[in-house]
Amino acid sequence: MDVYFYEVFEEEAKALKRLLPPSVSYDLTSATIQEAGHLQPPARLISIRTQSIIPQEWASALDGVLSRSTGYDHLRLYQTQVASPPACGYLEEYATRAVAEQAILLMIALFRKLPQQLRQFAAFERDGLTGLECSGRKLLVVGVGRIGGEIARIGLALGMEVRGVDIVQRHNFLPYVERDEGVHWAEVIICAMNLTDENRGYFSYELLKQAKPGVVFINIARGEHVPLAGLLRLLKEKHLGGVGLDVFEDEPLLASSLRSGAANVSESLRHLKALMEFPNVLLTPHNAFNTVEAVERKSRFTGQQILHFLEHKKFIWQLE
Repeated sequence: MDVYFYEVFEEEAKALKRLLPPSVSYDLTSATIQEAGHLQPPARLISIRTQSIIPQEWASALDGVLSRSTGYDHLRLYQTQVASPPACGYLEEYATRAVAEQAILLMIALFRKLPQQLRQFAAFERDGLTGLECSGRKLLVVGVGRIGGEIARIGLALGMEVRGVDIVQRHNFLPYVERDEGVHWAEVIICAMNLTDENRGYFSYELLKQAKPGVVFINIARGEHVPLAGLLRLLKEKHLGGVGLDVFEDEPLLASSLRSGAANVSESLRHLKALMEFPNVLLTPHNAFNTVEAVERKSRFTGQQILHFLEHKKFIWQLE
């Protein structure tokens, strides 16, 4: 077998079947590595997303690991855990617009109290459902790369006042501010940073407590940026007006636990279950990338990476 795919959802499987040439032999599963229970790698080239934990003892049996994601912090971590890691590849950016639109979707849904609207429809009850319009609202984008830049453009198109926080100021269509200044100013904060050792836990309880009461917080980047315990505490204190999360700390464990229906096996899962009870919280299953257009690009890039690796034993987009 040339390659084995983990974490493949239904639409992705159809796209891979259509785009991979018949010369490539493969098999796939929707499970993560840990959920699949494989004791040995099924092929010398495996492909994962972000929730699989690669057993360290597999290193000598692997030629390559391809993550079907543009983020590769999980691959960097894996490389530090083994003495001689196999080649590790990732994908070119394929979901910039999709992720940006998901961030804006969560923002508008929270502005208009969509979760509460859905809960109250059965009684056709409108009390407590008065929401906010986007025009004139203050949006802070933290991490203004490709995705953050697209979020900022959509925000501006909606008539919002937009500022950015980033150590690299790539764009000239919005003003940049220091982190603390931006947090004090904002009515909605969207995290779009890449994950580094320096910005783990970036949005601490102490930082978000400095924001205006009623601020809406959204994270479509990496769960490690935002401790769930801090968000839960701020919601209980009624300091946050809304929370929208597409990514979560301890995501591999949380995802497996939720899929299996396991009991509360970790503190993070207990925090997550508590967050789910709030009417001003929206949680989505790391799905911001998932549009027809993005899945097509993702599967096409995956095919290019696989074919290149099988011929050259290296990836087009490879971690060095």
